[in-house]
Amino acid sequence: MRASGILLPISSLPSKYGIGCFSESAYQFVDQLKEAGQKYWQILPLGPTSYGDSPYQSFSTFAGNPYFISLEELIEEGTLTKQECDQADFGKDERHVDYGKLYKERFPLLRKAYVRSKISENPEFHRFMEENGYWVRDYAIFMAVKAFFGGKSWDQWPEDIRKRWGYAMDYYQRKLYYEIEFYEYVQFVFLKQWNRLKEYAHQNGVQIIGDIPIYVAYDSADTWANPELFQLDEENLPSAVAGCPPDGFAADGQLWGNPLYRWEYHRQTGYAWWVSRLAYCYQLYDMVRIDHFRGFDEYFSIPYGDKTAHNGHWEKGPGIELFWRVKECLGEKEVIAEDLGYVTDSVRQLVRDTGYPGMKVLEFAFDSRDTGSANDYLPHNYPKNSVVYTGTHDNETLTGWFEGILPQERQMVRNYLNNHRDSDKEIYWDMVCTAMQSVSKLCVIPIQDYLGYGNEARMNQPSTLGENWKWRLKKGELSEELIQKIKNITMWYGRYYG
Repeated sequence: MRASGILLPISSLPSKYGIGCFSESAYQFVDQLKEAGQKYWQILPLGPTSYGDSPYQSFSTFAGNPYFISLEELIEEGTLTKQECDQADFGKDERHVDYGKLYKERFPLLRKAYVRSKISENPEFHRFMEENGYWVRDYAIFMAVKAFFGGKSWDQWPEDIRKRWGYAMDYYQRKLYYEIEFYEYVQFVFLKQWNRLKEYAHQNGVQIIGDIPIYVAYDSADTWANPELFQLDEENLPSAVAGCPPDGFAADGQLWGNPLYRWEYHRQTGYAWWVSRLAYCYQLYDMVRIDHFRGFDEYFSIPYGDKTAHNGHWEKGPGIELFWRVKECLGEKEVIAEDLGYVTDSVRQLVRDTGYPGMKVLEFAFDSRDTGSANDYLPHNYPKNSVVYTGTHDNETLTGWFEGILPQERQMVRNYLNNHRDSDKEIYWDMVCTAMQSVSKLCVIPIQDYLGYGNEARMNQPSTLGENWKWRLKKGELSEELIQKIKNITMWYGRYYG
């Protein structure tokens, strides 16, 4: 069945307290998706962010971001007051998240709510811990110890707790008992609020597309608690890290710095950690987009300590064996394979073997520097088993992209769209319609492209720090007129879901 959806990160929702969250505006957006005939809401990773504020570098692959907890709900339940929340300084800019102020103001409020909640007396909390203790306990200890040592990365902690020696674990669990319980409480509240929002989406016929990076951050509970899963030395430092090789877009390549998996160990354990990770994802989401899918076929290994990716080399990943195991344990699950960038024949074969749809990005179709690969992104070449996007969170907005491409590329766009109007104004609507009318079974449009916004609304510019992950919708921007237009286009091209 043909369907469509909208890409809008939780952080980009309108809200009163500094960042999009599970507040009333999230429920209103579900209503708007339903009204527009959309089946899917795609979001970005939900994990707690670290330095740089990227949702793709998280302190845990399982935990949820405390910033997404609705303070309004805590006010309603009586663990916070409206006055306390209104007095907090989250910044005056409705358009952009101020992460510095958010960090400073959000946690003191959550600590007040924790103290007043008397969470240890709540049987619902104890059930949550029984069901999720396999990841919550390590995460809560990790965050509490991290705070105790002034936020330092775990490789800079004393050796006894860095290596999780038994007596050190006992010592810090006693010493930091209430701090640990605070982080457990935060995850309890996060999951309770998220499940309520997800259930509301389901009641209105909307499904959630989640997003997970293939790698976890080095400074994370996952790496600290499970060093055997990663290519670490006897001191638990990485022997090699992840990235991408130099190419026409990045002369030095990309140095991500994530620890690489010790795939032979995963194979010996029947990929137990991956099965557990994905099983939890399907408690949170209905469909999962896996970032950098090609890393399962081959991954780029860069010596630890290098400043660029020049000395890296390719190594073989687990291939189809991992996904056979996932299907054996979890059954058939809906996955979107992020297969963008330089794709080899073996990567294409892996995607075909899994049966998962790959991604098609319309902006990539008109890159005159890469005519071979660009042809794969022209809509007349799409297979049905694919997901088409005008752009992703890493791309320019359609309007910003069109303004910035070469004159001959703009002409390529006009020719392809059969658009010979005197003005390029609102050409983004032609691009949206072209994506919608493709044979791809699913079409996802970032909300910025429906609004026709320029690059001031861009979500992320890879390999840069400082201005990313900040953009937000303002209240009332999704007008009734726009929702109706989205609905009409969705109906014209046979993707209406209502």
